[in-house]
Amino acid sequence: MTIKINYLKKSTSKLSANVVFFTNDKFSINHLKKYISNIEFNYINDLLKSSDLKKNIFVYELNSKKKIVLISAKENFKTSDIENLGAEFYGRINYGKNSEYFINSDTVANKYIDFLGHFLHGLKLKSYEFKKYKSKKENRLLSINVIGNKNKPSAQTQLKFKALEEGTFFARDLVSEPGNILHPDEYAKRLISLRKNSLKVNIYDEKRLRKLGMHSLLGVGMGSVRGSYLVTIEWNGAKNNSRPLAFVGKGVTFDTGGYSLKPARFMEDMTYDMAGSAAVVGLMKSLALRKAKINAVGVVGLVENMVSGVAQRPGDIVKSYSGKTIEVLNTDAEGRLVLADALTYTEKKFKPKFIVDLATLTGAIIVSLGSEYAGLFSNDDKLSKQILNAGEKVEEKLWRMPLHKNYDKLINSKNADMQNINYVGGAGSTTAAQFLQRFILNKTPWAHLDIAGMAFSKYGGSLNSSGATGFGVRLLNQLIEENYE
Repeated sequence: MTIKINYLKKSTSKLSANVVFFTNDKFSINHLKKYISNIEFNYINDLLKSSDLKKNIFVYELNSKKKIVLISAKENFKTSDIENLGAEFYGRINYGKNSEYFINSDTVANKYIDFLGHFLHGLKLKSYEFKKYKSKKENRLLSINVIGNKNKPSAQTQLKFKALEEGTFFARDLVSEPGNILHPDEYAKRLISLRKNSLKVNIYDEKRLRKLGMHSLLGVGMGSVRGSYLVTIEWNGAKNNSRPLAFVGKGVTFDTGGYSLKPARFMEDMTYDMAGSAAVVGLMKSLALRKAKINAVGVVGLVENMVSGVAQRPGDIVKSYSGKTIEVLNTDAEGRLVLADALTYTEKKFKPKFIVDLATLTGAIIVSLGSEYAGLFSNDDKLSKQILNAGEKVEEKLWRMPLHKNYDKLINSKNADMQNINYVGGAGSTTAAQFLQRFILNKTPWAHLDIAGMAFSKYGGSLNSSGATGFGVRLLNQLIEENYE
């Protein structure tokens, strides 16, 4: 589906076309008399008397060429409610090859700031489809014409939402790609395209990584014929040389589990084990497109966890970039090995104000929180509160989980500085986060988001159809916009 949004200076007088009007929560339509005929008004008014006014949207088909859509804006609507309303509207009209609707902006109540911006943002997010590999493609067009003299989104607002949509869709595209297409070599190559958005992209290949001593990351990719990479993406939008905000993502393009082989059932889902990196990449693109007035860096570790004669074995010991040694007891606990080197490098190289990492890290977080909340682990209460608040506002919700020194004994190793899993059982997500925390060496404020239950949706959500969600892009943009610009 292609969405085309036009802002017209067209008269708001009576139209013989599909028209969208906004009302209050009681569906009072007296204010619509100047936009519709008396016959239409009386017809709709009579139907409303016997309708369930708890609904948000009513669609009245007056004839083959004209529908009137009434949308209720409830008194206590939050911005996320407005976005969900736009998504619901899209669901009601998403049929036919071509559709055209005129949205009357004059009927939006003035109390809602950027109502139409959020409404259309929700509509666009819901419209995303990944059909790149369908042999038969449906070329459908939805034209949205915004008419009226009031309440239209400003140019700046339009730019902001467009940037967020493009960043989110870029992330969804990456997660949706199959593993035979988006392997580490191809992924790194695609990130070069971000340079056209004035982002500084630096790719560290295996030769450079070995020289740096990133053997924790490199160990994960040993079994693959593809390369392993660390990619840094920098945005310098501040007028000064202030310390950047840092975002780190796990980019395991396919995860077999290595010699600790995953069960065959659902292994195909492991194409989205790079969703943390996709969120970071999508965020950086959004920041550049909207010219965010901050300095930021995104760092992603790109590997493929495969089985071969040269693959990493259970029981191997590797030396990380930090100098700390790790006993790899389970090759399927690979994401933390990738992030270990990426986190230390990010902290040492960029000296950021804070670090937020995102990863589809553990199945245990799904056991704990399902697909409703991501897990949040952090060494900093202020940063945690900011992330939680941002998640509430964009409906990318998180639940703070514990970190404590008492968990350390579960990952201490007799043969190395630490081991990558605990064999005692339980607290799988916490011990994974506890492991990552050991690679934050200088007490930099840090948060780890375990998004294993949020990156991909089998059934779809309020702002996405089934498939990749792009979770994290809008969340982190809100964090930045609200607290650091």
